[in-house]
Formats: sequence, C-alpha cells, structure tokens
Amino acid sequence: MSPPPRPLLKSITATLPGPRTALPAAPRTAVGEPTGAARKGVPIALRPDPQPEDGRYPLAWLTIIAPRGAVPTATSTCLCGRDRSAVGHRRVLDLIADHEDHRTSCPLRTPQEGRTAA
Repeated sequence: MSPPPRPLLKSITATLPGPRTALPAAPRTAVGEPTGAARKGVPIALRPDPQPEDGRYPLAWLTIIAPRGAVPTATSTCLCGRDRSAVGHRRVLDLIADHEDHRTSCPLRTPQEGRTAA
C-alpha cells in the first residue's frame, strides 16, 4: 500500500524518530568589549544648563489653536488657579482680552501686602 499524497499548499517537514539533544552554544569572545562604558554616560547629560536663570519663570499661559478652516479654541491657565477655555472666534477674542486683564490683576504678579484697603 502507498502513503497518502501530500497536500500541495502545505509544507510538512519530516520529523526524525526519537528525541535529540540541543547543541551547546559557542563561547562568547571578550574581544572588543567596551570597558567602563556605563561609568562614562552621555557627555551632554553631565554639562550644566547653558541658559543661566535670571529669576523669571512663567506664571500664566495662553494657548490658542486655530487651524485653517476650523473653529478656533483657546485656553488660559495661571498658577494662581485660574483655568478658562473658549471655543469660537468671538469667545476666543474675549478670552484673549480677559487673559490680558488677568495679567495685571493676578495675585501672584502683584503683591497684596503693600496695598491699602479701599
């Protein structure tokens, strides 16, 4: 009797009878390995900041997103806790004006100690 014909689209590999042991891996060579590479690190990470600080830091941010042909959006945030947003042309323009007004009246920008009571 003859074996059944093999399917044409499948690749059936022949199996050997009995278990086989794996071959041991070749020993690694130590030629060309870097010495002390972990201690050196990236040189740019060890340099000081090239921009010296002048004592200024941001307090308020105005972010405007106005893609061509789409509805503009804007957000106004401040470290004092103010967080406003607007959608649409007119409301974004109003938020920009409101953000400008907040810059003059923000409690973090204008100290309250020297003011007299009204």
